[in-house]
Amino acid sequence: MSALNETHNPMLHSWIASANEEGTDFPIQNLPFGVFRRASSMEDFRVGVAIGNTILDVSAAHAGGVFTETAAAPALACCASTLNAFMALGSPAWSSLRMALSCALREGSGTQAILQNCLLPQAQAEYALPAHIGDYTDFYTSIHHATNVGKLLRPDNPLMPNYQWVPIGYHGRSSSIGVSGQSFHRPLGQTIALGATKPVLGPSKRVDYELEVGVFMGTGNVLGEPIALDDADHHVFGLCLFNDWSARDVQGWEYQPLGPFLSKNFASTVSPWVVTLEALAPYRCAWQRPLDHPQPLPYLDSRSLRESGALNIALEVWIETAIMRVRGIAPHRLSASNFRQAYWSVSQMVAHHTVNGCNLCPGDLLGSGTQSGPLPQEAGALIELTQGGKHAIALPNGEIRTFLEDGDRVIFKGSCQREGAVRIGFGEVSGTLLPARTVT
Repeated sequence: MSALNETHNPMLHSWIASANEEGTDFPIQNLPFGVFRRASSMEDFRVGVAIGNTILDVSAAHAGGVFTETAAAPALACCASTLNAFMALGSPAWSSLRMALSCALREGSGTQAILQNCLLPQAQAEYALPAHIGDYTDFYTSIHHATNVGKLLRPDNPLMPNYQWVPIGYHGRSSSIGVSGQSFHRPLGQTIALGATKPVLGPSKRVDYELEVGVFMGTGNVLGEPIALDDADHHVFGLCLFNDWSARDVQGWEYQPLGPFLSKNFASTVSPWVVTLEALAPYRCAWQRPLDHPQPLPYLDSRSLRESGALNIALEVWIETAIMRVRGIAPHRLSASNFRQAYWSVSQMVAHHTVNGCNLCPGDLLGSGTQSGPLPQEAGALIELTQGGKHAIALPNGEIRTFLEDGDRVIFKGSCQREGAVRIGFGEVSGTLLPARTVT
């Protein structure tokens, strides 16, 4: 697992003043990677690093001769329109470039004069997907979410018997994944009314969000060669925020016997910034399984997992309706939870995904599944908050919601903090639901 080093020193300050402000998501201890360009320009997208309220253009910094020795090759790999080549280099290369960036952006750095010309305010940028996502797998790692949804569908048997033994997942659609700011039309699909004998095609009436953590793979594995649990961190590049939108009424009709299809493949949204596992090292915590639950099989268990396999990432869901936007009303927080409560860890997802020899590739994305906590206000989806649409949520401006309405914008936020470490954040991921297209 990623060890603490001088890049995590809470006493470090940057010569970029906004990186030192209290509450910033992007202090010098973070340095997440993304892909950007100047907004409304025809420039090529390029790799950048978030620092304070600015973006460091890695290609421009490389051209300025800032990166030398072991950081030179990783920086060159970042002179591209995606992070895939950099992801493929492996954890020593990721760490080398992160160290070089930390040194270059610290107070007193001799490269300040060069790098000042390599910065762009985040407010002036637009973003692309951080990587080309060849494959996407969505897991189901929150036992609280699985139980809450199971109670709605199977009151007498809410949790399937395999859940506590297997990190459940399904293969999703990568082509419809977009970056934060994505807008998409209300999806069409087959639904069936209660008591009806024939389904109809029409717009989903139960569009929902799913509060998830996205896991970007770095170094892949050869087909037929599994990734061991304790080696998984060397293959994971970093984490982001992820909204895997769902059409619950379509899902209820189609998911048996093979699982989600049209109810999930119409849109998914990732945050622009990928926080590396190394940056997350201070926020690791013990991974725990209740003693009265089945304990993982040996390939999904280890001492290091038990000691520090979970991640303390606070997660929040906010909503901004069309009316709120017009009236200038600030978004309203719907719920909050924490990734440390996940029943299955990042390393367990990777180990299980590859135990049969499945090969993962740089840029592949794993979704954690909806992250819900044990309390009602910690639910990561409307289907839980409203108990399947039975109990509407009242918003402060008088509107109510059971599921999403046209024009609703959903925002996720994430951050990490603990005593003795500087708070870091993920930025945010947002998406907006548009009216359905006309049914033909």
